[in-house]
Amino acid sequence: MDFKYDVIVVGAGHAGNEAACAAANMGSKTLLITMDMNKIGQMSCNPAVGGIAKGQIVREIDALGGQMGIVTDRSAIQFRMLNRSKGPAMWSPRSQSDRHQFIQEWIKAISDTPNLYIWQDTVVELLINNKSVVGVKTALGVEMHAKSVILTNGTFLGGLMHIGKNQLKGGRISEPASYGITEQLKAIGFTSDRMKTGTPCRIDGRTIDFSKMTEQIGENDFHKFSFLEGVKRELKQISCFITYTSEKTHDELRKGLDDSPMYNGQIQSIGPRYCPSIETKIVTFADKIAHQLFLEPEGVDSNEYYLNGFSSSLPLQIQINALRTIPGLENAHIFRPGYAIEYDFFDPTQLKHTLETKLIKNLFFAGQVNGTTGYEEAAGQGIIAGLNAHINCHVGKPFTLGRDEAYIGVLIDDLVTKGVDEPYRMFTSRAEYRLLLRQDDADMRLTQKGIDLGIVKQNRAEQFVSAKEEQAKLIDFIRNYSIKPAYINEFLASKESSELKHGCKLADLVVRPQLGINELAAAIPALKAKINDIKSRKDEIIESAEVILKYEGYIVREKLIAEKLQRLEHIPLSGRIEYSEIQSLSTEARQKLTKIDPKTIGQASRIPGISPSDVNVLLVLLGR
Repeated sequence: MDFKYDVIVVGAGHAGNEAACAAANMGSKTLLITMDMNKIGQMSCNPAVGGIAKGQIVREIDALGGQMGIVTDRSAIQFRMLNRSKGPAMWSPRSQSDRHQFIQEWIKAISDTPNLYIWQDTVVELLINNKSVVGVKTALGVEMHAKSVILTNGTFLGGLMHIGKNQLKGGRISEPASYGITEQLKAIGFTSDRMKTGTPCRIDGRTIDFSKMTEQIGENDFHKFSFLEGVKRELKQISCFITYTSEKTHDELRKGLDDSPMYNGQIQSIGPRYCPSIETKIVTFADKIAHQLFLEPEGVDSNEYYLNGFSSSLPLQIQINALRTIPGLENAHIFRPGYAIEYDFFDPTQLKHTLETKLIKNLFFAGQVNGTTGYEEAAGQGIIAGLNAHINCHVGKPFTLGRDEAYIGVLIDDLVTKGVDEPYRMFTSRAEYRLLLRQDDADMRLTQKGIDLGIVKQNRAEQFVSAKEEQAKLIDFIRNYSIKPAYINEFLASKESSELKHGCKLADLVVRPQLGINELAAAIPALKAKINDIKSRKDEIIESAEVILKYEGYIVREKLIAEKLQRLEHIPLSGRIEYSEIQSLSTEARQKLTKIDPKTIGQASRIPGISPSDVNVLLVLLGR
């Protein structure tokens, strides 16, 4: 057996799978190494994909030709569009998945990918020659060679789990941790630290009294994650349920704080501020008498439920006692307790925007190893690392995304420019150009880039071109079709919308808050006929066209702002200035610019501690 590849990916989680599929679909001979072939794409925490800003990332992955959207749709047991009451920049798709089916869909996706091979083993060492990675060595003693290597180790590097005073070595419950890589990279000069995350107990659904909870039913309209027309939800749809903690719950939890790894000094690493454990909630928000909890089903044929909002590392009996004070869970039986896990990560400022490391050529990091949290953030990094690993093997222009092009671009720029001081989670508030990065237009933003790269397959490319043309025709028709008052006023009155005094274009009516394209089509036969002519993805095209028309002024203004700031992104900086010798820069600026070595003036301007005056000094030095 010849262990020579173009790309080796270490770890078959959400980052690793996207990286491996991307590299292989681009044409690289790719090897995916995993400890357990039966847990490819395992959902280590909650059985859900998407959510605020995260759903946009999954849509972007799909638009680029990635797999996560397809896998999620085919394993979905509930779908919801979050933030519908807000503007379209905030709409975020979220889906519950059948945990077992999610793995099976990932296995199928990988099996159907040409050039992609799997090896079950643990990587213990990187093979490095002349500051360039050339392969890996495994626990079985096998040496495998490659032109590029991508590390996507998740929580497995030095993983240590905590349940009260009990500590278990492992990367996930019942799975061993990985050792050797962190120690090797630190010896080379990489900066590493420890982070902490956690997960709640899993509950037997047969012991839950759902009558005491509020049922949350999913939606069943046209929305989904994948832009591919043939991909859809096929599994039985299941409800989630909402319940609440109480003061009695909090009293039981407080009894265990002395034995809490979070508060007795047992855990020293950095925990997530935006997804805190239940013990952190009752300490941080001591005046709050209740916290909302979500019971999420694990699958169609499973009795297992995930208690979202109740992550904990408290002793087992404390978790059980507190659980039984919650409405509907008084007689709950748990399959396993919640636990916290500490693991190694590397300072992401040691990476380029391609996710290649600065210290070792052809070595890429993606996922939680970079200090992020969440399946979606990991997968977004994975597809970018996979594309660039392939490009490094076969020579080409590095592929990166700007902050005005994708949430993935915001994510990676934040990581490599600012670093992390807690597990990084994506929010819509992190993006300056939210209206340009909507979930509905991810394909219009990114699919052509995927086509140009060669990762987007022919069927997706054809569907994209068709949808783009159909959308343009619909918008053009609405902008140019004239409406007379006598023709439409009765309808406008029925919708409590102001009657026309003069004729206008149909677009002038679409922008009214009370009206939409579908509503107007009921009164305007020509518009209805135009809609009926749309051959595929009709509902998506109508929704996106309506957003473009209603928010056109805001979208144009945001694009102008982005274009102005983009000028700084085109002024190269890396390697042109010896920062330590520039006394007109602040001490902090000299230190941070030296450490991060920003590629452009734009990136330099986003480094925490770099002031506008420091940016002006750099511009003067560059003769700008």
